[in-house]
Amino acid sequence: MRVLVVGGAGYIGGAVVDLLQQGPHEFRVLDALFYEEAYRKPIPFYFVDVRDYAALKPHLSWADAVIWLAAVVGDGACALNPEVTTEINQDPVSWLAENFDGRIVFTSTCSVYGVQEGEADEDSPVKPLSVYAATKLAAEQSLRKSNAIVFRLGTLFGVGDMFSRIRFDLVVNLLTVKASTVGKIKVYGGEQFRPLLHVWDAAHAAVRSLELPQTGIYNVLRQNVRIIDLACQVRNHFPDLQIERTDMQVHDTRNYRVCGAKAETELLFEPTRSIDNGIDEVKQLIMSRRIKDVDNPRYTNQLYLSQFNSHMLAKPQISTVGQI
Repeated sequence: MRVLVVGGAGYIGGAVVDLLQQGPHEFRVLDALFYEEAYRKPIPFYFVDVRDYAALKPHLSWADAVIWLAAVVGDGACALNPEVTTEINQDPVSWLAENFDGRIVFTSTCSVYGVQEGEADEDSPVKPLSVYAATKLAAEQSLRKSNAIVFRLGTLFGVGDMFSRIRFDLVVNLLTVKASTVGKIKVYGGEQFRPLLHVWDAAHAAVRSLELPQTGIYNVLRQNVRIIDLACQVRNHFPDLQIERTDMQVHDTRNYRVCGAKAETELLFEPTRSIDNGIDEVKQLIMSRRIKDVDNPRYTNQLYLSQFNSHMLAKPQISTVGQI
């Protein structure tokens, strides 16, 4: 099978590529390197912006399947410029559905559930509370009549591969960085629930689904965790850690638990990496000084993009096709 990995230089993409290298598929990576300074993996790479449909089209003609990971990710990052977010997260996926007949693996987000009572399954009402969630939901809807499997991923954590940029704006990773560097973490509220998933398990679900017959929407997570309980779990790895809890109202009003039974039953999805695994991975990365400056904005989507007027994501004017 010939597989096109769109956004293959990113956080999930790094792990997806490593898994594909272990299998029988021929594949290539398309990415615009918004966060990366270089792409050094010795595999076919094409510098392509997903809004450049003329550049995308020949790669779709080549491919049997597409793993679509490209997106502006996160509530804060997407809110910086909703128009650009729609141009990247929503419009190209609609175009993909109309111009590609092969297998599509699309990563969405459990954020589409917003605030829920009880556990949300795939048939629960959706309540997107952000531009990020709304554009992902719209992209999902455009794929309904295609040969697509849609994964609503829990909040990711952990280390995916050794090349791609790690994200320190995700709750498990963020708390671990603060515990490693400051010795204190702040918890706002703390009763909010989040579904969590190791980035490697997200990548494994995407690659494994290439040859599965199932289509439609699947929640993918390891477990639902209260933020305050997560903070206490991080403290198990840092005995001297101080947890400062405040009832101050948080800007992020999401609070939801998600049911992953459908993926477990129909796709036989079984996560292999725990929250403790992810905490240990990030802790070792920091404590061994393998990242020079953990406060560098490039590790946080919103901080990095906010350095640039209207993101830095000017819409491409010409096709940019080039293999390295």
